[in-house]
Amino acid sequence: MKNNNYQWKKLIHTIIAIALIVSLIDVTPTLSSSDTTGKNTKIKESKRPKPSKKTKPKINKGPTPSKKTNQKVEDIPGRWRKSRTRFRKKPPTPKQDQDELIKQLESLGYVSGSRPAPELKGVTIYNKNLACNGLNLLVSGHKPEAVLMDMEGNELHKWSYDFWRVWPDFKPAKNQETHEFWRRALVLENGDLLAIFDGIGLIKLDKDSNLLWAFRGKAHHDLFVCEDGKIYVLTRKAGINRKYNKRKPILEDFVTILSPNGSEIKHVSILKSLENSFYSPILKNMKKKKGDIFHTNTIEVLDGRLAHRSPAFRKGNVLICIRELDVVCVIDPKIESVVWALSGLWSRQHESTILENGNILIFDNRGHNDKSRIIEFDPFSQEVFWTYTGTTKNPFFSSECGSCQRLPNGNTLISETDAGRAFEVKTDKTIVWEFFNPHRAGANKELIASLFEIIRLKPDFSADWMDKKSDNNY
Repeated sequence: MKNNNYQWKKLIHTIIAIALIVSLIDVTPTLSSSDTTGKNTKIKESKRPKPSKKTKPKINKGPTPSKKTNQKVEDIPGRWRKSRTRFRKKPPTPKQDQDELIKQLESLGYVSGSRPAPELKGVTIYNKNLACNGLNLLVSGHKPEAVLMDMEGNELHKWSYDFWRVWPDFKPAKNQETHEFWRRALVLENGDLLAIFDGIGLIKLDKDSNLLWAFRGKAHHDLFVCEDGKIYVLTRKAGINRKYNKRKPILEDFVTILSPNGSEIKHVSILKSLENSFYSPILKNMKKKKGDIFHTNTIEVLDGRLAHRSPAFRKGNVLICIRELDVVCVIDPKIESVVWALSGLWSRQHESTILENGNILIFDNRGHNDKSRIIEFDPFSQEVFWTYTGTTKNPFFSSECGSCQRLPNGNTLISETDAGRAFEVKTDKTIVWEFFNPHRAGANKELIASLFEIIRLKPDFSADWMDKKSDNNY
């Protein structure tokens, strides 16, 4: 036993001695590299050969820091984020945090395009005998412009206006890009055009793309022009509402009424209209207590065709679509109260509109097993009269946005925004017209721009203004 202990102590002393000797030796460092045969060889660093210009490896070191550069993060190839600041000279106050959140909320919008692009472009299906022929107004996520085209996809006219010419002092929030395209546009009979920079404002152009006026009231999503020229538009404002959140701001939506020259006449809070109604319990189903609590996306001024069935649908009341509550409702702007509301048939819906027959047509984004569908239903009995869903051969899904329009011949024009596609179907669901957005992006043009909407203009829409001499050089 004593011999064993002696041997262990001797071994330990030997190891310590060796370690001390090694630490005193100046060892030349070596590097491991691969030769052309794939075998690892060791090269002394002091004799490491310099790579020739032909074989010098290209190393991506990322952006070179420079005080003079104004290069934006989104302009740098790849995905870049600022590193987290570990120490602060002075922590932000709650008010500063709230102000930053408010700015981010008011800049909410949609990406200009992110869906993988199909090979198809332009009009791919056109049955002249079955389609409802007319002019088409196209609004896309590729840039701030609207295009008027015929049924074959030929461009007849274009409106365009750069954002910075309207509001050069605007400071976009982080990752905001809604100033780079129009969310919606509406052409008037004389060729004038109204267009929305989502969450920022509304502009009016003449037929030659000259700016007539601009309303910087955080207009978003949708607008409606009445016979008297008044403009109803959705607007919003972020702020602290202690009833719902004492610390985090909410985004409050409004119905704003403008004069024909863009001056504000009145604005009605959609939140307060719900609070001041028999439908206020709907707010208990609010999914969010901060941020974009409503995401109202559609507005339509009623013409009174259903007033005989319910006074809630009298002429002048407003039909709106609230995505985050899965609710479609009617507001009486005179008393600023919701007078009718319905939910349960859809999820995260868009584009509710009353048809000639008194039914409502709606784009149901995610209510069909988390897929999209179009529904036509009776607003009182809730009976569903018609639906359109995709098939394996012709899938149909738009997670965000989307539009549907009932045409004079009974067909339905559908804008599948995320897919960059619009198509017209008969009541038997046969596709008689189809269009794919030709605007592509990405290194290999693999992305397609969002197709926010294609509107088929009425058959009696006069485009005589296009025949007049124009200074439009687009």
